[in-house]
Amino acid sequence: MRFLLIDDHVVVRSGLKLILSDLYKPCTIDEAEDGESALIKLKLHFYDLIILDIKMPNTNTFTLMEYIRNNYPNLKVLVFSMNSESIYAKRFLNAGARGFINKVAPLDEIVKAINIILNGKRYISETLLEVLAELGGDMKKDNSFDALSPREFEIVSMLLAGDGISQIAQRLNLQVSTVGTHKARIFEKLKVSNLLELKELANSFNI
Repeated sequence: MRFLLIDDHVVVRSGLKLILSDLYKPCTIDEAEDGESALIKLKLHFYDLIILDIKMPNTNTFTLMEYIRNNYPNLKVLVFSMNSESIYAKRFLNAGARGFINKVAPLDEIVKAINIILNGKRYISETLLEVLAELGGDMKKDNSFDALSPREFEIVSMLLAGDGISQIAQRLNLQVSTVGTHKARIFEKLKVSNLLELKELANSFNI
């Protein structure tokens, strides 16, 4: 069995490595600190499971997930993040991830998530189930960011990471004017007028 851990924090990777090496013997565990190094690993090896953080330097994880889905459609991905499940889980599950779990989850829950996904099923955490129940199964309620398209949300993530319009255009292979149009639509949908207001809104949703 072979695993790929994609996370920029060495401590997180080391902890996961201990868990996996204890549970699955023998196994091979590869590590990547960003999207670029992950792509190199993906081209070299087949993996039974990828455990992926969603916020890393110089990495757009939505683009990475899209690449994985298009090129390795059967590859299992568990998102392992500190970010809000109510905001991010649905998007990453729709993008092809098999599960989403918070880094503060108990060890037994992390192990449960890994086992469920390795057995070919989707993992939905109790936290996310509670959110769905409170919203009557509709995660779009009271969530301004769900009004955004996948591309718009991707651009929001890059804006919040500090990227400018030109940088975003280059990374997404789009015209600067196209990114500018997306930004204007995003601001209109979210009812914000500048980047500071966008950041404040994002913070209120733990994005």
